[in-house]
Amino acid sequence: MSRLDSYTDKMMDLVGQVGDNLRTSLPGSAGKWLQTGAALGAAKAGTRVVGTLVRRNPAVLVAAAAAAGVAWYAVNRHRRKQEAQDAVIEGQSRRIDARRAPRKTSGTGTRRSTRSKAGTSGNE
Repeated sequence: MSRLDSYTDKMMDLVGQVGDNLRTSLPGSAGKWLQTGAALGAAKAGTRVVGTLVRRNPAVLVAAAAAAGVAWYAVNRHRRKQEAQDAVIEGQSRRIDARRAPRKTSGTGTRRSTRSKAGTSGNE
């Protein structure tokens, strides 16, 4: 065995140890990098699909923008209504006592006159 063969064997052992160390120390980080790469790939593919869709059908973009505007307006209006209902109204109050209505007669009893006292003649 020559010296060159021994150096290559030592280098291969060293590279193998480094690879093993990386594999044992980076599985969590490698997973994160893989997820990030997959997310970037999906975003790139999605923008490509949306771009071709908008180029072919610009009315879809206008309809989506209008729908987003209407949704924003509805949410904003709902929030304003909620704030108005939750607000405390400051003011003054006055108690009003309930009065009973006069009893109605059944018709067999005495009849009340509809004339006023000032309008009666002095013949009585």
